Amino acid sequence: MLRGVALVTVAMLVFGVSSAAAVSYTLQSNIRHVDVSALVPTISTTPSVANPSDPNAGQAVNILLLGSDERDGANADIGGEAGGKRSDTAIVLHISADRTRVEAVSIPRDSMVKIPSCTMSDLSTTKAQSSGMFNSAFATGWDHGGDMASAAACAINTVQVNTGVTINHFVVVDFAGFQKMIDTIGGVPICIPKDMSDDYTGLDLKAGLQTLDGTQALQFARARHVSGTDGSDITRIAHQQQLLAAVVQQVLSKNVLTNAGELIGFASAVSSSLTMDPGLSLSTLTGLAYGLKNISGANITFMTIPWTTAPTDKARVVWADGAADIWANMAADRPIVATETPAVTPTTPTPTGAATTAPPAPTTPAPATTKTAGKDAMSADDLTSSTTCAA
Repeated sequence: MLRGVALVTVAMLVFGVSSAAAVSYTLQSNIRHVDVSALVPTISTTPSVANPSDPNAGQAVNILLLGSDERDGANADIGGEAGGKRSDTAIVLHISADRTRVEAVSIPRDSMVKIPSCTMSDLSTTKAQSSGMFNSAFATGWDHGGDMASAAACAINTVQVNTGVTINHFVVVDFAGFQKMIDTIGGVPICIPKDMSDDYTGLDLKAGLQTLDGTQALQFARARHVSGTDGSDITRIAHQQQLLAAVVQQVLSKNVLTNAGELIGFASAVSSSLTMDPGLSLSTLTGLAYGLKNISGANITFMTIPWTTAPTDKARVVWADGAADIWANMAADRPIVATETPAVTPTTPTPTGAATTAPPAPTTPAPATTKTAGKDAMSADDLTSSTTCAA
């Protein structure tokens, strides 16, 4: 998930350094492309070329980011060996047509949703389910089709059926390379409000401002069995969103933006463990990134789709009231959460010569409702400044 979003950031950097050709070559040669156009009609292998600088100019773009909990090869050394593939992280990333907004909505893996019949790469089909765990769609595609195209296509179709949002591209990432990415930028500073430990991932952090190395960052992103939490996937989503915002801030604050050596190293680490559709080419990515070059952290929104405990299983969740509105807003390219505009009270002009009265004493504003990371809609700026650490 982090690498998928970071790739867009890296693509943006291509426009600001003299070594653009080297960076482009590094990205292009590392990325693995998987064609799902025959399995997902909304995803094309050839994007529009009406505007070469941004093939998607004037169009909203929706990218499904999937974190594959793959446990073979290099990933077995990190997550422990296990068969099959699962999508334990899923984010629908929306880029507005006017390139002023980026919205990332997380889907809990334990969400009970409709799983449609999926076509595999060998043209066989799976049986539709009226209710199944969201992350089972990716696993079903892999188990029946035996390849990434089948797995990704089933996850994409499941998102489209349950949200009404058209997915234009997908990115799948795994454990491998994540640690290298964090280490490449010198670690990531993050505020730990209280001691955290998770025996499942090996996380052990003390309260305060900490700079996480690659190993610690991965442990933090995967942690959900932290003492004092409910042990749910929602806890892990909150950690991932906090870490993502911190990574973005670290990349923007360092000379990764202008130093060719650091940029190439970061680009190599980011792209080395990515799988995406052919339509999400380097030119498409750089076009999107160039369109987003002036975006601020305040206009990058993170949230988890509203959910509540499933009535039939406390270990599962169902989408709650408000979820349909969020997906409808995204599909229509409207802000997923409406912003309130303060009402302006009209004033009556004072007649010339009339006595004036003293203005009313200022009132103390009511405290704002505290937002919860991983649940409420929060900007990248909110996530990186919502908690302060003592020096």
